[in-house]
Amino acid sequence: MITLLTDFGHQDAYVGVMKGVIASRCPTTPMVDLAHAIPPQDLWAARFQLLSVFPYFPPHTVHLVVVDPGVGTDRRAVAVRLAGGCYVGPDNGILSGVLDVAPVLEAVELTNPTYWRQPQPSATFHGRDIFASVAAHVANGVALSALGTPIPADSLVRLSLPPLQPTDLGLTGYLQYIDHFGNAVTTIPAECLGAGPWYLVWHQTPLPQAIAYNDVAPGSPLALVGSHGFLEIAVNQGSAQAQLGLAVGDPVILVQPSEATGQG
Repeated sequence: MITLLTDFGHQDAYVGVMKGVIASRCPTTPMVDLAHAIPPQDLWAARFQLLSVFPYFPPHTVHLVVVDPGVGTDRRAVAVRLAGGCYVGPDNGILSGVLDVAPVLEAVELTNPTYWRQPQPSATFHGRDIFASVAAHVANGVALSALGTPIPADSLVRLSLPPLQPTDLGLTGYLQYIDHFGNAVTTIPAECLGAGPWYLVWHQTPLPQAIAYNDVAPGSPLALVGSHGFLEIAVNQGSAQAQLGLAVGDPVILVQPSEATGQG
């Protein structure tokens, strides 16, 4: 199986062209569209989307990810085999989330044009001329070692947010993704929650604990565990991003009163 995740949108034929390249090389391989409305050049959104879908696919799935503001430059094109799947795309940080949860088994820079669509790829469409063709060959069983030059796992580009930090008030995390509804996903996993009550603080604004969006009145903000397994800031029947002015990278604090110093 090959999945496709891009910022190409639905107006143009870019995604269809990549599917044509894949189908010409492995016509019986299923293809799954994950998302093509990633905001243009938004590496953080691509990083989170890949992280959120990775656990739900068979371990031999090839994930073709093309959000590539550096296309045509000297940024590396790579194929990476991870515990749980294989990734083909640019080495620009998109893999950062998955690298935190899935060990790298093998990584190569795509330097062998034998497996590209053509030896001289377009400087603006590596998705068609390199990545789609390579993904098809990987799905056909071509070894990563044949695709190019081995590279160390720790050389892969990472996008970084500060790690979770315990403080006197609670546990500080950060907003890592804002979805189509304006819900903001934090870096604080649900596993950090104790058995008692809790709330999030964003820019000195306390956001009450909820189980479902409708636990508060329409238009009211809340915090809950989202489907991705992270704590999330939302507004019932509204956009937390628009109403609160949230942005990726904003700090948030998890406060658990029974466990935090000085909290009653």
